Amino acid sequence: MKKSLNTLIFLFVLFFPVLIFAQTSENKVFSIRLDKETIAKGYTVTAFEDAIKLSLVPGILSSSTPVEVIELHEELPMPWSLDRVSSVYQFEFKNKAAYDDHKPFYIQLDYEEEISKYKQVFFYDKNFSSWRPLPTKDFPEEQFVRSLIHLPYARIAVFSFPDTLNKGKASWYAYKGGLFAASPDFPKGSRLRVTNLDNDKFVDVEINDYGPDRSIFPDRPIDLDKLAFAKIADLSEGIINVSIEPLEIVADDEGYIMGVHPDVVSTKPEPIATSSIIIDANTGEVLFEQDVNKKIPLASLTKIISIYTYLTVKDDLDEIVTYSSQDAQYNYEWCKPWESAELELGDGEKLTAENLVYSALVGSANNAVETLVRNSGLSRAVFIQKMNDLVASWGATSTNFIEPTGLAPLNYTTAHDYAIIAKNVFANEFLASVSVTPEYEFDTLEYEVHKRIRNTNQIIKQNLYNIEGSKTGYLDEALYCLVTKVKISDTKSVIVVTFGSPDRATSFRENEKLIKYSQRI
Repeated sequence: MKKSLNTLIFLFVLFFPVLIFAQTSENKVFSIRLDKETIAKGYTVTAFEDAIKLSLVPGILSSSTPVEVIELHEELPMPWSLDRVSSVYQFEFKNKAAYDDHKPFYIQLDYEEEISKYKQVFFYDKNFSSWRPLPTKDFPEEQFVRSLIHLPYARIAVFSFPDTLNKGKASWYAYKGGLFAASPDFPKGSRLRVTNLDNDKFVDVEINDYGPDRSIFPDRPIDLDKLAFAKIADLSEGIINVSIEPLEIVADDEGYIMGVHPDVVSTKPEPIATSSIIIDANTGEVLFEQDVNKKIPLASLTKIISIYTYLTVKDDLDEIVTYSSQDAQYNYEWCKPWESAELELGDGEKLTAENLVYSALVGSANNAVETLVRNSGLSRAVFIQKMNDLVASWGATSTNFIEPTGLAPLNYTTAHDYAIIAKNVFANEFLASVSVTPEYEFDTLEYEVHKRIRNTNQIIKQNLYNIEGSKTGYLDEALYCLVTKVKISDTKSVIVVTFGSPDRATSFRENEKLIKYSQRI
């Protein structure tokens, strides 16, 4: 009888997969042994109440192997810009020779709750200490994703893109009359499948425009051209419920897809600016830094300390100031007249000190700065020395100004110094509010000429963040520079500084990247 029982156990192990469940204080472990017969028929490994499935169709494995799946509960560095929406799982074919990595197989992962965000599966690459994306299809109604992988071992999880909706409402507009759409999330040229959730009809569209404005329509991930809308709904419906499946997402100029590198996703930002920093605007604590002690020209970012210095000397903003064309001559020591950003004024024109302050900070007018310096009552040399003394008193000891506009490449600072400067300058609520004014209009007093000045900071125009202070700058020697003060919460604001971006668009993108990072730490 004992011999027969042993034989029965042997036959069970030989012909049936062996399942082993184990649980430590940290990790949950599931293991199954797949024999040749099971492999030949194909088998779907499921673990942890079907939260993860490995679809091993015939031909994926060539010989028997134990398969181990672990639900990990240990510290791992996470992608800074994404939200993890599933557990982290580790799977492994113990017999590595059983798997040919030229044959990808499907993995299915549940995510924790219904989330109307774009999602993707990533695996953790120990060699680079970073996460790498996998091709992913989302099944939002069933709350799982399916992905292809070709590794015998991996740590994987589902992440969502917090700023990218894949479900919500859509309306229509009449523009080019084709299968097109406007999106605030997906870049132009991307192709999306839009499904009407009320009738399951779908249409494939190309993104050719931006919108709807997320700050006004928070639940609108897309709007459809009239012709595309008519493919899935009657135009009289106006607004419909839709889901979005990306078919092709176009990379940006840096090769990033939806803000994520196509090969690896870092655990903290990796700016391409020459130097950058984030500090807490209240405490001065450094939250992120990159080459922060490198001395660099600061271009028009000089102007915030010039205006701050002026306001410490004169605080009467209603004072009427007479413009002199001689003021602009100081600017031309560093550039050609047509290269200087200026407020167009005639000699002898009259305007208020407030008009000049707004012109200097909103429009970056160099001549307006020099007029204020003259009107301060200090000699130009003493005014510039006062600028230097002020920043030194704040601890910015690696900064020096030789003129007040930023046109001189011999004005220099460091990212760390400038963050200190911005922290102190933007503590002046009036000056900070002026710097983020989108548009300013006034009439001159002598000749009654109407002036309209627009802010050059695109981040302010987007209206996606609570920007409390800002200044842009450019010089050939400095490239594109940008400082922003951003309110993150009721108790936290940050100063974000980026120096040396190669072009204006990159400057805004790099600074915004660090703003987003600030929101997540």
